[in-house]
Amino acid sequence: MDDMDHRILSALHACGADPRVASAARGLSLAGEHGALWLAAGLAGAAVDGARRGAWLRGTALVAVAHLGSMGVKRVVRRARPAHVRPRMRTAGRHSFPSSHATSAAAAAVAFGALGVPALAPLAAAMCLSRLVVGVHFPTDVAAGAALGALTARAGARWMSGGGRD
Repeated sequence: MDDMDHRILSALHACGADPRVASAARGLSLAGEHGALWLAAGLAGAAVDGARRGAWLRGTALVAVAHLGSMGVKRVVRRARPAHVRPRMRTAGRHSFPSSHATSAAAAAVAFGALGVPALAPLAAAMCLSRLVVGVHFPTDVAAGAALGALTARAGARWMSGGGRD
């Protein structure tokens, strides 16, 4: 699997040779740092959709929980970031598995998608790909992060919709 991880990463990282692609990937990665883009989207949803404010806030909490969970897993697994490609940006930490960007992006896509915002799914996928283009994660880091985020949001779906309240 390591060989496949390296080859896929190398191929996607090569897409960043185009400065426009590299710039877009860096921009997405910066926006997703610490889940900021997705937390802001959830808070904006809560601000403009008063009828479902509670659901938006609970969805935002699920994104935060997923992100924090990925950070905990990183501290246990301690997988080093890719060394065979030159990163196109700095990272907040030195551990790679799972991708916290992918975790929060997938959690937001699932949680906010349940509120009728399916347009976030392509943006979440682009966020995941951006981590490969900038060369800071292996594909398995991104896949594991996306799975963790989606599962976290799915597990909290009943609570998010208000079904878990008394």
